[in-house]
Amino acid sequence: MAAETARDFEMLNAQAAKIMEVFGRVGYEFVAPAMIQPADVFLDVVGEDLRARTYVFTDPDGDELCLRPDLTVPTCRLHLERHDDPHLRARYCYNGAAFRFQPQGVSQPREFRQAGIESFGEPDREQAEADTVAVILNALKAAGLSDIRLRFGDLGMFSAMLRSVDIPERWRQRLRHHFWRPDAFRAELKRLTETPGDLTRHIPAKLIDQLSPADRVGSEQAVQRYLESQGIEAVGVRSLAEVTENLLEKVSDAQSAPLSKTTSRIIERYVGLTVAADKAGAAIKDLAREEGVDVADAILTYQRRLDLMRRAGIDTSNAEFSAEFGRQLEYYTGFVFEAFVAGDSLFSFRSVAGGGRYDDLMKAVGAASDVPAVGAAIHTERLLAAIVGGAT
Repeated sequence: MAAETARDFEMLNAQAAKIMEVFGRVGYEFVAPAMIQPADVFLDVVGEDLRARTYVFTDPDGDELCLRPDLTVPTCRLHLERHDDPHLRARYCYNGAAFRFQPQGVSQPREFRQAGIESFGEPDREQAEADTVAVILNALKAAGLSDIRLRFGDLGMFSAMLRSVDIPERWRQRLRHHFWRPDAFRAELKRLTETPGDLTRHIPAKLIDQLSPADRVGSEQAVQRYLESQGIEAVGVRSLAEVTENLLEKVSDAQSAPLSKTTSRIIERYVGLTVAADKAGAAIKDLAREEGVDVADAILTYQRRLDLMRRAGIDTSNAEFSAEFGRQLEYYTGFVFEAFVAGDSLFSFRSVAGGGRYDDLMKAVGAASDVPAVGAAIHTERLLAAIVGGAT
């Protein structure tokens, strides 16, 4: 709804009231996090795509701030401000605007609304995840959407698969970093399999000779001397230490054998898996048995979550599992999901809600350690457009 009329506004408010009533009924406390947030927190955790679409500005005091591109991070900050112990169990809900830059020609609005829930400190992770999906689906139905499809992903399963194969840890981290961008992920996997040291061609040979992964201090001094000899100032978004670390990774790659074809095949087979959610556990178990890898614990976790969803009244028979699905925001760490409008319409493949687990995020915003956390948000304008458009 790019151009909002008074009638649209009234309809959105009426819809939001129904959604928030569902959230409140099951114990979520309504909160209203600030629209203006510290930019550094968002830029560190949201990922490359959303980082480039975040509205960032500097106030007269010189502080770098941003308009919130989502409400999960502000809710984490609110929880941390309220409680000395962030592990304290708490549930919050909200309904408010978020802001993301959209290039010219893109039909999506730069200001949009989210109605969502966030849960912190729940010790039973799978139960909390099943509850989150159930609450979101109940809210969608209360708003008037009856025919809903689900898609699941599992970053925990992906991490378990990476741990089960023979691959240097730095390459595991790199593949996790690229996971949210399928094309970049496949390109990086191909490079590691064929020419892992190819990127060193851009590093001067006399500098490469002075770089050693076993001597980081000496390597940093060598980089400093090289920059000074070339009249290059070490300024910009990366520190001298970060530049050196990046160069050392490339040198380590050049000294490493390529990723084995077997390992590459296992990873490719897994990320290429798209199957009915009810059959995903068996499909992954078959893949693991055929390839000789152990992801049994992750499969049990997946199956337990699915069972808990069914007990919560969720129909998983029309849900899909996609191994490469990780959502757009890079702070997710485990289970993720999206809800779509079903049927043959303009909205058939457009998400109206989504969320997942993000246990690392509280530490990123200032907590001393990771905190169990899961949440989801409804795109209320998309939902209203789907309902008004008769997509149900």
